[in-house]
Amino acid sequence: MKSNWYFLLAGVFFLALSFQAVALSQEPSENAIPPVPTPGMVTMVDLGAHKCIPCKMMAPIIDELQKEYAGRASIIFIDVWENREQGGLFGIRAIPTQIFYDKDGKEVSRHVGFLDKKSIVATFRKLGVKETETQANAQ
Repeated sequence: MKSNWYFLLAGVFFLALSFQAVALSQEPSENAIPPVPTPGMVTMVDLGAHKCIPCKMMAPIIDELQKEYAGRASIIFIDVWENREQGGLFGIRAIPTQIFYDKDGKEVSRHVGFLDKKSIVATFRKLGVKETETQANAQ
C-alpha cells in the first residue's frame, strides 16, 4: 500500500514539473520576433546583425525612428545571425535589408545596404505616415 503512495506522489511531482515546463515555454522571450508586418500599421523591418558594420551604423537611426514614430509606424529590427531562419523567410541575400509594408501588410519597397534616416522618413511619408511637428520643423 505504501508503494502506491510513492507512485502517486511521483506522478503528481512529474505532472507539476510538466505544467511548469509548458508555462516557461509559453513566456515571451526577450529575443521574440514580433509579427511582421504589424497588423494595421505601416511597417519597416530591418534585417541585419548587431555585429555587421553597416548594420551598426543604422542602429542609432533605427532607435531614433522607433521613438519618433511610436504608435504611427512599426520599426522592427531582426538579427539574422542570431535568428538564421528569418533570412530565408524574408528572402534576403545581403544585410542590412530594409523591407517596407503598407498598413494593409503588402510589401511595397525593399532596399539592400545602409539606408539613411532621410530616405526612411521619405518612404514613410509616401506610405501616408504623418510626421510630428518637431520632425517637420527639423527639415
